[in-house]
Amino acid sequence: MSDLISRHGSLSAREADWLHLLVGDWQVISDLAFADLVLWLPDGNGGFVAVAHCRPSTGGTVYYDDVVGHPAPQGQAAAFAEALAGGEIRRTRIPRWTGTIAIREEAIPVTLEGRAIAVMSRETNLGESRTPGRLEINYIEAADELCAMIAAGDFPSTNTATGRLRGAPRVGDGLARLNAEGEVIYCSPNGLSCFHRLGVIGDLVGRSLAEVIAEQVEDAESVDESLPLVAMGRAAWRTDVEAHGVCLSLRAIPVTAGKERLGAVLLCRDVSELRRREQELITKDATIREIHHRVKNNLQTVAALLRLQSRRVQSTDARNALDEAMRRVATIATVHEALSQTIDEVVDFDAVFGRTLRLAVDVAAAEAPVRLAREGSFGKVAATEATALAVVLTELVSNAVEHGLAGTGGTVTVRAGRAGRTLTVEVIDDGRGIDLTAKPSGTGLGMQIVRTMVAGELHGTLEWERREEGGTAVTIQARLGFAQPSDGEPDSF
Repeated sequence: MSDLISRHGSLSAREADWLHLLVGDWQVISDLAFADLVLWLPDGNGGFVAVAHCRPSTGGTVYYDDVVGHPAPQGQAAAFAEALAGGEIRRTRIPRWTGTIAIREEAIPVTLEGRAIAVMSRETNLGESRTPGRLEINYIEAADELCAMIAAGDFPSTNTATGRLRGAPRVGDGLARLNAEGEVIYCSPNGLSCFHRLGVIGDLVGRSLAEVIAEQVEDAESVDESLPLVAMGRAAWRTDVEAHGVCLSLRAIPVTAGKERLGAVLLCRDVSELRRREQELITKDATIREIHHRVKNNLQTVAALLRLQSRRVQSTDARNALDEAMRRVATIATVHEALSQTIDEVVDFDAVFGRTLRLAVDVAAAEAPVRLAREGSFGKVAATEATALAVVLTELVSNAVEHGLAGTGGTVTVRAGRAGRTLTVEVIDDGRGIDLTAKPSGTGLGMQIVRTMVAGELHGTLEWERREEGGTAVTIQARLGFAQPSDGEPDSF
């Protein structure tokens, strides 16, 4: 839609945003009117081009093929031009015959700050028209009022709060029309059923909806402060009301004429089951976070016990082995700490590795100063892979400090690059370098851990290289299960 507006129109940013706001909320009008809605933009050459289209869920559609991007037929363009120039709704007296169906058309100017900037056509398939009962009549009257507000520049509302998108009420879920005093003048059968489940007894017509709801929620522990405004139809807002184990989602659309408030259209939906499932998910998420927190605490306890034991051991080799075990346990605890702070089973590895890297160097660098450098970004990593990656990098950094920089000190650089699921990490030191004729054999415990986790957990490869300028570079190329999303793309596994 943005591309079509910029290509065919000459609207300001404010005017384009107004059209986007309208399209984001016009499904309600389409369902109330039992009609297709098409947004037409003048192309500057006397014609109009369709930039958006909405089909009703309450009736048959007029256009089975997409009309977005197509120009308006010559007969329609003349009516659109009249509506745009006059700033008033133009209704055709004679239905348009397409050869298969008859269509009743209206051209509604879309007005912003007193100026018509586009035209919305309201096109009803007369072959699919429903018998005009009370529900149909009230639906169409409500649609007429909202269309008049579009022509006057009063709809859509700029301060509408969307809130949670899940559970948003639709026209077919339940509808009530209110007068200026907040009294119900009509309630659809589905809407009446919703309020009956809430505990309301009898008909609603002629009663103040705010008072009716207040009787049901007077014993509730908490009530949304916006509930009175929504129940009176005074604010374009959404809220939830809970009573007797039932939860209703309410949305009010005030109806105005100029500065005078005529009433409101109120949509309602029973979302009790949806809220129950969401509560279950919240409980499960909290449980998972608590489990990660307790695992972290237990691992920290184990690390503390290893540290105490290390202080009591006389053998240097035994003390070094216990210190390494303590470091590995603390590294895994850091990952669980990060997982305990999020509801997702993924972690921002850049934040996690910053702590584990410092820990590895502090333990390994006992004799000479070692400087740390980090380049690039790891991105988000799945929980199972984060633990393996943290342990592997901790081992490699510790190995670089203990063997490459022992006694001399220097710099350890960790360079990361991410492309989708592929992660490339280099651990580089500027020490004495490895002997190419005696590369790490993997017989030590640390190297066995690294090789096992890189191949098994990270599905990657490990390469050692002696740098010409001095030092050693270890390169890991891993295939992760979590794809780092690019801008505008969803996360995926």
